Amino acid sequence: MSTHPGPVPVVVVDDEPMVCEFLRTILSATGEITVVAAAHGGTAGIAAVRRHRPAVVLMDLRMPEPDGISATREISALPDPPVVVAMTTFDTDEHVLAALDAGAHGFLLKTTPPDQLVPLVLAAATGASVLSPEALDRLRRHRSSEPPRRADPELDALSERERAVLALLAEGLSNADIATRLYLSEGTVKGHVSRLMTRLRCANRTQLALRADRPR
Repeated sequence: MSTHPGPVPVVVVDDEPMVCEFLRTILSATGEITVVAAAHGGTAGIAAVRRHRPAVVLMDLRMPEPDGISATREISALPDPPVVVAMTTFDTDEHVLAALDAGAHGFLLKTTPPDQLVPLVLAAATGASVLSPEALDRLRRHRSSEPPRRADPELDALSERERAVLALLAEGLSNADIATRLYLSEGTVKGHVSRLMTRLRCANRTQLALRADRPR
């Protein structure tokens, strides 16, 4: 979660300089975000994070030295790590799932419209899940095409209230929206989400949402 005063500091990691400059232009346009560094490889991205201590890292998944998944894992292991958001063209869904397992808080398609990009990055800085609508829809379709898995005893052991919170979280609702839907206080919902992360061994809300969507 960002505690930086002023514009949210962001590091962009992509091995294509044109992509970095495009993102810098879009993100900087409103004055709410500042791109403090653009790195063109995994090693350079890790160094930039160590140097600039950004709130958010936009991480391309297909890069050399090392790839985005390995870089995400190393960045997520740092003390007080930034929020890492994976960027992908979505030609391989498995890479996205691997990035989430490595610690990414969400993912965006590189085709995300510019008017959606800034709000999503600002949301990421607050610790919220970051899933562009198109990306989430495509990933859910991919997950639904997988063969059914065995019964999940951890999900089966959840209380009715916990199941309700998890289902609404998987729809992309915020804690405040879940509280309104379930007639609970926002603090109560926050407590449920925290316990769900612990019980289901998920590092963030995005992983929880995908856990709820697994074919059964």
